[in-house]
Amino acid sequence: MCGRYTLTAPPEAVKAFFGAEAAHEAPPRHNIAPTQPILIAREDQPGVRSLVLARWGLIPGWVKDPGTMSLMFNARSETALGKPSFRGSMRHKRCLIPATGFYEWQKRPGAKSQPFLLQPPGGGLVAFAGLWEDWSAPDGGVMETATILTTAANAALAPIHERMPAVIAPEDFGAWLDVRTVDAAEAARLLRPAPEDAFEAIAVGERVNAARNDDAGVGEMAGPEKAPKPDKPAAAEKAQFDLFG
Repeated sequence: MCGRYTLTAPPEAVKAFFGAEAAHEAPPRHNIAPTQPILIAREDQPGVRSLVLARWGLIPGWVKDPGTMSLMFNARSETALGKPSFRGSMRHKRCLIPATGFYEWQKRPGAKSQPFLLQPPGGGLVAFAGLWEDWSAPDGGVMETATILTTAANAALAPIHERMPAVIAPEDFGAWLDVRTVDAAEAARLLRPAPEDAFEAIAVGERVNAARNDDAGVGEMAGPEKAPKPDKPAAAEKAQFDLFG
């Protein structure tokens, strides 16, 4: 799962990376949590990309009362095509979610879970595969929401957690976003673990556990420890902080 991530790149760099013609400028974020507004890249017209805000936690359009549903901030890529909550978005509303890293918590027997920051070596942007939806409230208001698609962790990250966000390579942006000519089954073939060297793992302190902590210090190293070797046991959090009011 992916319950926290970062987006610290300058707005112009994000716009350029995604080839967006229009962009909502978002400030640097070091600890993005479910229910908060997030930046997504999508095509509202063929070949024309834009960066817009959506609430993190997808609400299918057919839902009457969101309070009766669990918070769908992740969707398993292996089953998204068949799930009623996601199959419509897989066909018609695919998006990319800009990020500079994400957090996972490694469970440890007899000890607190250790949070890790997973980021590209040397920094830089990545694109998580995402889905979006628009939900109409009974009062007539419309809210756009989104979720991050996850896949099995690659061998380098599996000792920390069994899942990771599905990362779409820049050369595949067009195919993923083109819901008019690329069908859902073909797009789903792009949902696979990132290359082994795509992320470095840095053990960080417990400040990341609280979504209210959103500053550069959240991602600071807790000590000299790096990711454990793949022969160590692996495994698995969530916070909500609603900025939509």
